[in-house]
Amino acid sequence: MDREKEIVRISVIGIFVNMVLVAFKLAVGFLSNSIAVILDGVNNLTDALSSVVTIIGTKLAGKAPDKKHPYGYGKMEYVSSVTVAVIILLAGFTAFRESFDKVLHPEAADYSVISLIIIAVAAAVKLLLGRYVKTAGKIHHSEALAASGTDAMLDAVISLSTLVAAGISMAFSVSLEGVLGIVISVFILKTGVEILLESLGNIIGTRVDGKLSAELKAFICKNPAVLGAYDLSLHQYGPERLIGSVHVELPDDMTAREIHGLTRQITENVYRDFGIVLTVGIYASNTVDGVFAGMKKALSALLLEYPEVLQMHGFYVDTEKMLVSFDLIMDFKTENKAAIEGDIIRRMKERFGEYDFIAILDSDVSD
Repeated sequence: MDREKEIVRISVIGIFVNMVLVAFKLAVGFLSNSIAVILDGVNNLTDALSSVVTIIGTKLAGKAPDKKHPYGYGKMEYVSSVTVAVIILLAGFTAFRESFDKVLHPEAADYSVISLIIIAVAAAVKLLLGRYVKTAGKIHHSEALAASGTDAMLDAVISLSTLVAAGISMAFSVSLEGVLGIVISVFILKTGVEILLESLGNIIGTRVDGKLSAELKAFICKNPAVLGAYDLSLHQYGPERLIGSVHVELPDDMTAREIHGLTRQITENVYRDFGIVLTVGIYASNTVDGVFAGMKKALSALLLEYPEVLQMHGFYVDTEKMLVSFDLIMDFKTENKAAIEGDIIRRMKERFGEYDFIAILDSDVSD
């Protein structure tokens, strides 16, 4: 299935349905003098525009990598999601302004049975369309498409609220148009803010999904020569392009030829099964037991006294330089990382004075 074609096809369906609803709702709104129905119709118009933006963003994101952008244009989908969010926010601000004016200067709406039937049918159509588009967005990993689906489902709720207000207006001759319009505008603004924050988060870069991180590391460690997988870092260049790196711990008596074959195999297998372009680095692990194993055990026991330290890896003893090196991962909230690192090195030096110690502070980028 061609992902780009499917997203475009679904977006075109959304544009068509929304434009039909716009025509009906605006007609009902002007004939009945209902600001709520008119704003609901305008909101459908922004939905159609959002689908246009989704199509443009998807087309741009599908461009092949070039010299200027070697990682491709996949992030254009996130940019299109930001644009959709801005459109929704503008619609929300407009709706709030018009509704507030309606509260200050209320005018009675005049609904007919046919207009109420049109609103009810529109609500049902938007609910079905929203579920369809949102599900498709999740299947095709399209943030913009999923956002459009969420917005459509919210529109269904808004239309039902309009229907309730119309019923109250007809039964009790009480105008709730302005108040309902304000409620609708708040929902529109809330949706816009949520989509905007999620899209900006993806552009900035988010943490590797914990489930994916665990699966990927377990997959790498299936190779009997791999003693551990650490420092997994993944960068997303669009919903379907992940590039990253990982360190694997290997016995220090492996030859360069063996390491080359192993890392190449890991790279190929990860790309085949996960679709991720992964660069593999190595940590050497001492193959001689005795004092080195005891030293590592002592360090592990010492680190239990420091709750800020989340993990230690890459432990290696260079017997020629009499140097012990290891990596530490500390919680992001830790403010005195350098002081903690210095204290750990000092205490290890007191116990194993013939060795020097060096700790490298890693970032907690994945689980």
